[in-house]
Amino acid sequence: MATPKIRRFNRTRAFVQKHLPNEASLLDLGTPNSLSDFLGNAGYTVQNTKGENLDTDYHAYLNTGADCVTAFEIFEHMLAPFNILSQIHCDKLIASVPLKLWFTSAFWNTKDDWDKHYHEFEQKQFDYLLEKSGWEVKDSMRWASPDYKKIGIRPLLRYITPRYYMVYCERA
Repeated sequence: MATPKIRRFNRTRAFVQKHLPNEASLLDLGTPNSLSDFLGNAGYTVQNTKGENLDTDYHAYLNTGADCVTAFEIFEHMLAPFNILSQIHCDKLIASVPLKLWFTSAFWNTKDDWDKHYHEFEQKQFDYLLEKSGWEVKDSMRWASPDYKKIGIRPLLRYITPRYYMVYCERA
């Protein structure tokens, strides 16, 4: 059985392939990572950001010429994702965020300032952010992320409760 990470990667690739041809160029609003490599191996040309604080240091990415901007689990780490979302010059966006779970608090790494969730969105909150920043959601999906190796009430709740939300948007 595939790990939660591999299941998420496969879902992400299938969603991207549903909306973009394999040769499309992507600007991924995240540092190079294994998901970027996974999409690159599927035929996409992926350019990543370099680890800047995208709340304030995003201007170098406003005019990228990419076919699509992607943001996979990045907006929850930003204080003000509205800024880059409203100003970036691209006609397509694919983004995913972890959804707020009623049975657990937001992720908060006490040792790493970059690894905190300032936002864990409800679907309606993320849709509203996208709408207000000039995007129209054209397609979306939600999914649970169970870990079949863990036992307990929280793993059971993760089995039935959607944890991730992904959208395909176009400029409104």
